[in-house]
Amino acid sequence: MTRKIVSHTFYYLILLLATAFFLLPIYLMVLTSVKPFNEVDLNTMWSLPTALHFENFVAAYKQLAPNLGNSFIMVIPESILSALLGSLNGYLLSKWRFKYSNLIFSLILFGMFIPYQSILIPLVKFMQAIHLYGDLPGLVFVHIIYGIPITTLIFRNYYAGISTEILEAGRIDGASLLGLYRHIIFPLSPPSFAVVIIWQFTQAWNEFLFAVILTNQSNWPVTVALNNLAGSQLVQWNVLMAACLLAALPTLLVYLFLGRYFLRGLMAGSLKG
Repeated sequence: MTRKIVSHTFYYLILLLATAFFLLPIYLMVLTSVKPFNEVDLNTMWSLPTALHFENFVAAYKQLAPNLGNSFIMVIPESILSALLGSLNGYLLSKWRFKYSNLIFSLILFGMFIPYQSILIPLVKFMQAIHLYGDLPGLVFVHIIYGIPITTLIFRNYYAGISTEILEAGRIDGASLLGLYRHIIFPLSPPSFAVVIIWQFTQAWNEFLFAVILTNQSNWPVTVALNNLAGSQLVQWNVLMAACLLAALPTLLVYLFLGRYFLRGLMAGSLKG
């Protein structure tokens, strides 16, 4: 019994140390964000501020407000549409087996392994050809397409665990292909939708490469604007750290309030079948 207690204590100690290690940058970022500019120095970066200066967040918000709006305009429709398309793909590829369905699924998954950098030039040419280059709708479109492989995979694995007898009963009652999805599959899908929407929201919010290549200055999301703040000649590190916290806040809130649904959805998809 004593040996078991010691073992558990050791494991918890390791976990606490690992947690503290990963939280140190966040602690330093919060500490710097509430300091005045004259107290921001490498020699005193771990020192507590003499007073809390929340005006840094006001200054950061004024600089990032349009870009925060652009990010929300981008990620909300992208997350919802990616989830819907992935759900339909997963339903068709898991419950309606047809010739070459496995090959089609493999080709869809292949999109997960294509590096972004390798397709930038043809992607820019294509976006220019369809007149979506430089605007937020074009960026939403790109994120939806790049999200299809992972969303299809998550939904297909989840739907594979749903009993086919339920669908057969629906067919006997005269339900069509979309009718079965609407009345049977979709109502059973909230756990997988939670996983996919949280995942896609986070990925699109934090993405930088497509954002800086495919949008113009007026449509930049917050990640590009944040990079430009850091690249100026005189960097106000206190304001920059406040801006970093503001930029990270939406994804932090998503995981704080919806993280339990994310874990439940992952477990539901892994335990079924």
